[in-house]
Amino acid sequence: MQPLPEGVLRTEVKNGENMKKHRIVFATGNAGKMKEIRLIMEDLGCEVVSMKEAGADPEIEENGTTFAENAEIKARAVWNCTGDIVVVDYLGGEPGVYSARYLGEDTSYEIKNQAIIDRLADARGGERSARFVCNIAAVLPDGRVLHTEAAMEGQIAMKPAGCGGFGYDPILYLPEFGKTSAELTMEEKNRISHRGKALEAMKQALKEEVAEK
Repeated sequence: MQPLPEGVLRTEVKNGENMKKHRIVFATGNAGKMKEIRLIMEDLGCEVVSMKEAGADPEIEENGTTFAENAEIKARAVWNCTGDIVVVDYLGGEPGVYSARYLGEDTSYEIKNQAIIDRLADARGGERSARFVCNIAAVLPDGRVLHTEAAMEGQIAMKPAGCGGFGYDPILYLPEFGKTSAELTMEEKNRISHRGKALEAMKQALKEEVAEK
């Protein structure tokens, strides 16, 4: 078996039809993402681990031009993966697929978030529309690929707020809640987030795959 890299999901079937005999390796080393993922996937009844927990720490070049391409690149590098980005309409869709590398991979999200807010200094109301997008690619043991994608709509906040979550969470303001993604409780976020919706869809797809075996 090849070592597992980073991204989102790789499924491993371990002798049998029961989900407890399946292992899902998420191609990510992000502790915040893994916390959300485990909460959402816990009722699937299978082992859920990060690529590092699976003993893999590969270098993955996300050189795709779409969310789905990057998700599949990470997935195939490990055999499963998720991609997660912010799209700002006022910036022509930036940072988009380059969200993780925006202003440089080693640049802190505090700096990235402030840079986006500064670039929207003259934007008001609907001009500040933005969304988080998550595309999950699951590479199955037989090589087939499943994709799910979901978004969480909002606006770029006037200033960062909240200490929950990670990444761009402090600057995506959600009008229906009157707060940013970083101010949501974990339960609220998992219920409405782009990642939560994409994971729920993937969870259902994996259940259907197992049921057919």
